[in-house]
Amino acid sequence: MIVELENAKMALKALRPEVDELKQALRIDELTAKVEELEQTTLAPDFWGDQANSTKVLQTIKQSKDTIEEYETLSGRLEDAIALAEMAIEEEDADSLPEVQSELEEITKNAERMRIEALMTGEYDNSTAIVSFHPGAGGTEAQDWCEMLFRMVKRWAESNDFKVKVMDFQEGDGAGLKSATFTVEGPHAYGFLKSENGVHRLVRVSPFDAQGRRQTSFACIEVMPEFPDLDDVQIREEDYEFVPFHSSGAGGQNINKVSSAVRITHKATGIVVTCQTERSQLQNKEYALRMLKAKLMDIKIRERLDTIEQIQGNKNNIEWGSQIRSYVFMPYTLVKDTRTQYEEVDVEAVMNGRLDGFINAYLKYINKQ
Repeated sequence: MIVELENAKMALKALRPEVDELKQALRIDELTAKVEELEQTTLAPDFWGDQANSTKVLQTIKQSKDTIEEYETLSGRLEDAIALAEMAIEEEDADSLPEVQSELEEITKNAERMRIEALMTGEYDNSTAIVSFHPGAGGTEAQDWCEMLFRMVKRWAESNDFKVKVMDFQEGDGAGLKSATFTVEGPHAYGFLKSENGVHRLVRVSPFDAQGRRQTSFACIEVMPEFPDLDDVQIREEDYEFVPFHSSGAGGQNINKVSSAVRITHKATGIVVTCQTERSQLQNKEYALRMLKAKLMDIKIRERLDTIEQIQGNKNNIEWGSQIRSYVFMPYTLVKDTRTQYEEVDVEAVMNGRLDGFINAYLKYINKQ
């Protein structure tokens, strides 16, 4: 037991240089100075006169303080764990070994997560993520695959303590889903989940094929940030068609099945959004319009357009050759990302939400571009 305590102590001490490097990567000293500077601006007499600016400044202060506090907590926890290991060794206290090993595991995990967060330099990486799911051609098989992806991402988010709110869930024909959308709220939600944006390919023996043949199916995951300036996007009533309908989707307890859902179709682009999560039809319409604005803003930014009016619509096909990742269940098991070449053989674990490897590989990949 004492040997194991010594090993744990050495592993903890080996983390010190990594935590020091993390301080540089997170720019903790710069953030501290920035917080002091911004807090001084809040004391100006005219600070609260510009509500949009004051809200932005306060959000920046909070996010910076959260990062500083998270780093300081990690650093302090590491030193406490080293002290605990040294005391246990000195007193030959073998009973402390599980606690020391648990601290080593948690500190290592948190340090890795913070290293990944340091790679998130995108303007909207700290935003809430809006995640939508759409099956490709293929009927029930594709719709079932789409629901599998829905569960996969939802489980990842919930296991990482993000808040998930289902906005829409349209059941498929017999199985699966025709479309679904949920929001993921928490630190760097969009920064983590932007890796899942694109077409996902499935290869398996279809449970819906009586002859047991192997089939290939496709589904698309659309991930975009909840932009902070959506109120600046103007959509006139004549720009869209509004259709109310009764909610009938599954979606678990997050969907109120007796509420009046809404469907909004943007005429110029053909973009369709639905919402059925609120009791009030007015609230569902408000949420749907915000999702439509977010989709239009996302396209505008990606295509570097000057105005929303220039958007013609996103016409990406959900088919062979456009996939970002392949999931093979048969004749072998493999999940491989075509962009980063990262892969895992435990396909069931991935489908149960083990996405960290793919997310981390993607963040490192885009930071090298």
